[in-house]
Amino acid sequence: MNDYITIAGLALIMGLTLFMPFSVKKVEEELEAFLFVMGLAAVTISGQWAFNLISDAFSEPVKITMTVLVLGFAFRAARPRLKGWLEKLIKTLGMRWAIFTIILVLGLGSSLMTAIIAALALAEIITLLKLERGYEIRIVIYACYAIGLGAALTPLGEPLSTIAVAKLKEPPHSADFFYLLNQLGVWVIPGVLLTAFLGSRRSGQAPSSKPGLSENAVETNKSIVLRGIKVYVFVMALILLGAGLTPLAERFVPHMSTWALYWANSISAILDNATLAAAELVPLMTDRQVKFVLMGLLISGGMLIPGNIPNIISASKLKIKSGEWARTAVPYGAFLMLGYFILMSIFVK
Repeated sequence: MNDYITIAGLALIMGLTLFMPFSVKKVEEELEAFLFVMGLAAVTISGQWAFNLISDAFSEPVKITMTVLVLGFAFRAARPRLKGWLEKLIKTLGMRWAIFTIILVLGLGSSLMTAIIAALALAEIITLLKLERGYEIRIVIYACYAIGLGAALTPLGEPLSTIAVAKLKEPPHSADFFYLLNQLGVWVIPGVLLTAFLGSRRSGQAPSSKPGLSENAVETNKSIVLRGIKVYVFVMALILLGAGLTPLAERFVPHMSTWALYWANSISAILDNATLAAAELVPLMTDRQVKFVLMGLLISGGMLIPGNIPNIISASKLKIKSGEWARTAVPYGAFLMLGYFILMSIFVK
């Protein structure tokens, strides 16, 4: 009976965790605090409290937080030079191949510079381009797909990859810094290249005299430090939540087929994919299941604004509306979801 009560309690917490941020504005605004409370509740209900968990909760977020802080200050220092660098790139390569290079560098570079800094750089670059608004929205969306995919290659890239490595560090996976690159690199890197190529199409337009996308937010010491604190609390909360939900995930997830895991995670279009990763991933899963779960989360996370961090940052800074985002992102996401599912079903053993 106690086991059933525990599972029921964890199921309730998982339901609240997934749907409250989507349906309650205050929860969305204070997501880090909400997830922290849900994590504490999940660990308490499941009886998972242990010294190792507390140690992990404090230590695992440190690397990505320090990366966000250091690169946040570095980006602010480099920001005045960005216009000159961009003009040289366009003069050397032409507009289309400059856009291709930007998307490719932000996509693959996000695995080390973090998706957050990549998204901030993207917003600044789009502001400087001064193309027609529709083309700029297209570039932003494809770039965010590339960033969302590329950031998953190392635990420094985004909270999802940090959580994935933390949850799979025990045998049989023994995840380390290069685990995600080894597991997903052969799928992610071609996806970033394809996205950069398609995103640069129709980008060779002359600069527009009409107002395009722009952002002029000033990065202060306070805003940079506050962003780092939010990242730290967010990842800590997901560590606790993932540990607390482990009994629920172990009971159901490893027994699901790969196709079900893949398509079920299309819900990541409206729910943060790092939260879903924390709820689903357990060491009992096979490498094949891990690949299908993560690729499903990464691709569908690009479809709508709430799906991942680069979407949220870029749409907020550049004032892109949900409908504008969906018109371009959903068809491309559906194409990627189907294409990856077919290829992975054939080649991932």
